[in-house]
Amino acid sequence: MRMDAIHRLCGFAAALERLLTARDAAELDAMWEELDLGQAGWEALALARRPDTEALEPALAEVDRRLLAVLERCRAFLDPHIVTFRVPELERWQHAAAAALVGARWGVAGLRTVIGDTQAPLGRRYFAFLALAERHPREAWPLFAKYLDTPGAHHAFVAAAVEAARYYPGHAPNVIALFQRIRGDQMLRRFLAPKILESLYVLDDPAALPLYEELLVAGHTDRDLERCEVTRALVGVRKLTGRVAASSKFPDPAEPHVRQALDEAERLFEEERDRLVPVVVI
Repeated sequence: MRMDAIHRLCGFAAALERLLTARDAAELDAMWEELDLGQAGWEALALARRPDTEALEPALAEVDRRLLAVLERCRAFLDPHIVTFRVPELERWQHAAAAALVGARWGVAGLRTVIGDTQAPLGRRYFAFLALAERHPREAWPLFAKYLDTPGAHHAFVAAAVEAARYYPGHAPNVIALFQRIRGDQMLRRFLAPKILESLYVLDDPAALPLYEELLVAGHTDRDLERCEVTRALVGVRKLTGRVAASSKFPDPAEPHVRQALDEAERLFEEERDRLVPVVVI
């Protein structure tokens, strides 16, 4: 994992270096697409947020320097497309890289310092918060719980706290209470519910069973298995009780395709159980 992270960070730094050779905005944008920079950047920085990243410090420092240089270059073009789409992506990467660099240099204490600095850019604090969630030290739970329990807390931090909750057994009631509080806000529910139900799946706590049983008939449905509340509830009920329940999506649980659908969903949920996904808009 460490060698893969170093390899991806070095590849990302090399791609950023190529952008600096662009003669104009059109050439820079063509290079961006050719290099598939969006995927390369987020994949590299996702690995850099994880624990035990001390060995990544030189590569992260190089990525941070290159990002600052490319940002300056892009802003100089004054091209509407670059300013609207590329500059915000670069800014998010730079905040993510800077937060990861703090984690590599100073660990949990450094991340908590960034999170607590209200003068720091919000994006920087958010990515430090997400990196803390990736590390999920035992003593950090009160901080995550604070965001779960505070109405009106910033949505990005609440999302990261929800994802962190999966690493703290015994605290499923905090996550369930959040769902009950936001269930009437359709936009917030669409954003947070998949993360809440994913953490409840990982926690595998019987306290979630009443919520699952309610969602079997009242939950939102979606073709995307990760966003379908009814499918999440069906898998949760089967995991806790061993039975395939009737639902608004599958009225007859005895149909052979129902079990196949739940097997496929559970396989997907297992693959994603340790993956924390940053929000796009802060």
